[in-house]
Amino acid sequence: MVYDPIPPEVRHRLKGLRLFARRASGASGIGLHASRSRGAGLEFAQYRAYEPGDELRQIDWKLYARSDKFFVRESERESPLRVWTVLDLSASMGQSDGAFPEKVGTGFSPGNATTQKALKPGWSRLEAAKAMAACVGELALRQGDAFGLITLSDRGVAVVEAAAGLKARDRLRLELFKLKTEGGFPSLAQLSPVWGRIRAQDMVMVFSDGFDEGCTELMTRLSAAGRDVLMVQTLTAEERDFPFQGGYRFDDPEGGAEVLGDGKALRTDFLKRFAAARQAFEARLFAAGVRHTPYWLDEPVDAPLWRLFGQKPSGKETA
Repeated sequence: MVYDPIPPEVRHRLKGLRLFARRASGASGIGLHASRSRGAGLEFAQYRAYEPGDELRQIDWKLYARSDKFFVRESERESPLRVWTVLDLSASMGQSDGAFPEKVGTGFSPGNATTQKALKPGWSRLEAAKAMAACVGELALRQGDAFGLITLSDRGVAVVEAAAGLKARDRLRLELFKLKTEGGFPSLAQLSPVWGRIRAQDMVMVFSDGFDEGCTELMTRLSAAGRDVLMVQTLTAEERDFPFQGGYRFDDPEGGAEVLGDGKALRTDFLKRFAAARQAFEARLFAAGVRHTPYWLDEPVDAPLWRLFGQKPSGKETA
C-alpha cells in the first residue's frame, strides 16, 4: 500500500485550496500571483533590481550603461510555481502530546479551523509536518507546479529535486515516509545546498518548531534574497495549555537539560515565557516579510494552509 499521510477528509477539503505566491517587485510593493508569474516572456511588464539567481540574459544592458546598475526586464507569462517544502528534522520535532484527553469536535471547516475529532497517539510535530508537506505537494500537483523537498538536521541537508507530475508526488511520499528526527539543527555552513537549490522567486514553505536560531536565520536570509518564504511553526497542545498536574520532569531533547517541578506551580511562569518567546519570534518573521502561522497538534493538518493562503470558502465543509 502506498504511504499517504493525508487524511481522507483533509484531501477532500484541499479541492477548495490553492497555492499562490506573494512576491516582492523592487520598490513597488507586494503583489499576488497565482499561475501567472513574471519572467523572460514577450509582453513587457516592468523593471526590477537584479537578484542572485536571475538569468543574465534578463538584464537590460542598455539600462545598465545609462545607470551603472543592474536591472532585470520582467514580462508577464504563464508559468508554474516552484515550491520547496523544508522540514526541520532536529530532535525536538519528535515531540508529541502525552495523555491528552480525546476531543470530539463539531468538525472542521476552512472558516473555523479550531477542532479535530481526536488526537492520534504518537502524533508528533514531525508527523504533522510530513502530512502538511504532502498536502503542499498535492496542491502543487493539481496546479501543475514543480515541488521539491529539503530536510535539515546537523547530520546534513538532503534535497529531493523539484519536479512536477505524479512521479514527483510518489517520490515525495516515499521520502516523507522514511524521515525521522535526529540530532540538532544544521550550522549555517551545512546549509550551503539550500542556497544553491532555491532560486529567486521560488516559494519556500518551512515546517519547524522554530526553536533554533539557525532556522530563523535561514528564513530571514532567504526572504531578503527575494524568495517567497512561508513558515508553519509546529507546536504541541501541551505547550499551549500546559495541563500538567503534580510532579514532572521536563527534558530538552536536543540540549539534554531537564527541569524538575510541580506542573501546577510552573504553569503561570511557563505560559508567560512561552507567549513572550512566540511574540518575539513572530515579530522577527514579520519584519523579514515571512508569512507565518502556528500549527497546534490538536488541529486538522490543513488548518494552517487555509490561514496562510486565505481563500474564503463559498460554503462550509465538515469532515
